[in-house]
Amino acid sequence: MRIVRVRLRDFRTYARAEAHLGTGLTVLHGPNGAGKSNLLEAIYFGCTARSPRTRNERELVRFGAQAARVVVTLADGAQERELSVGFGSLEDGSRATKRMAADGAAVERLLDVPDRPLMSVFMPDRLELLKGPPTVRRAHLDQFVAAVWPARAQTRLEYTRVLAQRNALLCRIRAGHASQATLATWDRELAAKALALRDLRSEAVASLAAPFAERSAQLGCSGEVTLEYRPRSQAADEEEFIRELQQRLPRDLERGFSGHGPHRDELAILRDGRELRVYGSQGEQRLALLALLLGERAVLAAERRRTPVMLLDDVMSELDAERRELLARELSLGGQSVIATTDLGHVPGASDAGVARLRVSPGAILQEAMAA
Repeated sequence: MRIVRVRLRDFRTYARAEAHLGTGLTVLHGPNGAGKSNLLEAIYFGCTARSPRTRNERELVRFGAQAARVVVTLADGAQERELSVGFGSLEDGSRATKRMAADGAAVERLLDVPDRPLMSVFMPDRLELLKGPPTVRRAHLDQFVAAVWPARAQTRLEYTRVLAQRNALLCRIRAGHASQATLATWDRELAAKALALRDLRSEAVASLAAPFAERSAQLGCSGEVTLEYRPRSQAADEEEFIRELQQRLPRDLERGFSGHGPHRDELAILRDGRELRVYGSQGEQRLALLALLLGERAVLAAERRRTPVMLLDDVMSELDAERRELLARELSLGGQSVIATTDLGHVPGASDAGVARLRVSPGAILQEAMAA
């Protein structure tokens, strides 16, 4: 299932616009500030109902408008589907709401829609994945797990539910409204969920390690770049995990929450054994992020037989000619890719027949070429 068309209404700088994507590579080109990043964001938003750039979705609504809407048309041969997302204020302006639909029928989450395209996005803002706190990397790892093994996505949700129950009980004990003896049941359940989540994350990182290292080397990352999953617990079984919880119980009661478990784990990205977020330059961090996304794309293509749509914003300007060619070759292996650039000359093959090219200017999208 590929993206055929994207329609925007009152989204960011676009009042109304429409873009047709190619079956393989689509190149968005135009000057800085023209709206290329906004179009990439709209594609992602229309397929996931989330923005890759902001948590404040009010920013998505064009200035002066009440609501934004994105409609994505998908196709697989003669079969077509339509996803739509609207976000904006109610008529009385009392609050903002989000409305999602698949083929015209309202849905709770676009992520649950069958055959929805998998998405991968590279934007400068996403350097937070390397430079930010561990919680950002844990969330990304859990999203990768859910994409590779959808049936196992409930593992994290189940752990989060039990953790919240234990935390609530800790607060009641701290306030003198419950006995410590009541913790035993929740400790055992938390242990089972925690070890399941830890092992699942460990398996995901192991599957990603080789593709990530290979693409890091191809892109010219200096030194040996590796992934390392660092779980907080080293327990071999549930009984050991429970003992770990009991050892930390005085501190947990003092703070009123559980300080031990997968919610404190870390995914480290290393170069020659040192953390890239601390010792790497911004250029090196960009290359590592790109290698990580490409590695995930390769794993998903192998495991799910579905290659994610890759959205790349201002990536070619940071690469030399050789690495641009390497990236273009990687993207040509299958799936759809959308690249935004200020200079068509930076994208190998951008002028080839069969490549979709869109010229973006403030508030407008002009179709210059379309894949055959």
